[in-house]
Amino acid sequence: MINEAFGSRKFKCIRLFGSSPGTSSTPAFQVMKPGFFPSAFCDILAGMTIEKNPDLSIVIPVYNEAANLPGLHEEISAACQGLEKAYEILFVDDGSQDGTLTVCKQLFEKDPQIRIIQLRKNFGQTAALSAGFDHARGEIIITLDADLQNDPNDFGLLIEKIEEGYDLVSGWRVKRKDRFVTRRLPSIMANWLISKMTGVKLHDYGCTLKAFKREIIKHIKLYGELHRFIPAIASNMGVSIAEVKVNHRKRRHGKSKYSVWRFPKVILDLLTVKFLLSYSTRPLQIFGILGMISGIIGGVIGLWLAYVRLIRLEGISGRPLLFLAILLIVLGIQFITLGLLAEIMVRAYHESTEKRIYFIRNIIQADSGEDR
Repeated sequence: MINEAFGSRKFKCIRLFGSSPGTSSTPAFQVMKPGFFPSAFCDILAGMTIEKNPDLSIVIPVYNEAANLPGLHEEISAACQGLEKAYEILFVDDGSQDGTLTVCKQLFEKDPQIRIIQLRKNFGQTAALSAGFDHARGEIIITLDADLQNDPNDFGLLIEKIEEGYDLVSGWRVKRKDRFVTRRLPSIMANWLISKMTGVKLHDYGCTLKAFKREIIKHIKLYGELHRFIPAIASNMGVSIAEVKVNHRKRRHGKSKYSVWRFPKVILDLLTVKFLLSYSTRPLQIFGILGMISGIIGGVIGLWLAYVRLIRLEGISGRPLLFLAILLIVLGIQFITLGLLAEIMVRAYHESTEKRIYFIRNIIQADSGEDR
């Protein structure tokens, strides 16, 4: 109950919370109007509505998937209504050229839960997901592909794990319906390598069907093609990650946007992620170590050559080892200098943006109004 004072006259209003499944707005107030209440003002309040954030945001990057969207929307709507949670569907059109946007608008006219984000051109799946995350309003954010290979009926499995306390839940396509040589074999190799290098062991990094807590995904900044590494990047925040087995189906319409030639790009992105996870706040530790190793080897070779020249009185001017020693010593100095410059840049970045190097899960304290 809310008590307010309006001049010398008082009124009381009861806020009505809760909404029917699948909706995200609710009547704002039921007004109690004894004779002395300001009737006109309370009538205005009674007609107000408050936009309530949905429980779920379904983020779907789409690129030339016009034929798949009607069936996908029907499956998502049925799955979400079965969950009895307020939801929204975000279609992120990543510069489609096959009428995908037109289909999205037609669906939007039929379903008010749909929101459409149209990108100016094809920026890629990472950018499309990032746009969806930025505009999602749900407490739980679920992502999936628009090709109908992910099954919306698996939403319940993901949400169940989130409600158990996990921050991120990733799907595992156990019985994957893709070609072995061009899709499954490169995926198996990539998943093994990513798990080894990042320390986050998952069977299927490439599965787009994932669920995130809003508070987690809002702190993750994506660029390049890092969307497949979200669990590894999130692990740097100390999140709890679960993996559930999900259904996978054959593509019905259109062509796959993936190919075996993406594997080299995955390796390069993995190196980026490894550096960000291990050395982004302490770059001197990697460049300094490389510099010390190079400098020590060059120094040892130089001492040996000095012994040969001064003690054994042999000429060294034409020996390749002399040039190698000089090269290694110079490289060592350059690596250490590069590390120091990187440290200065990292410090300037964190101080200028006031970006914290930690993430808080919860604060437990007495209601004193101040952090202690």
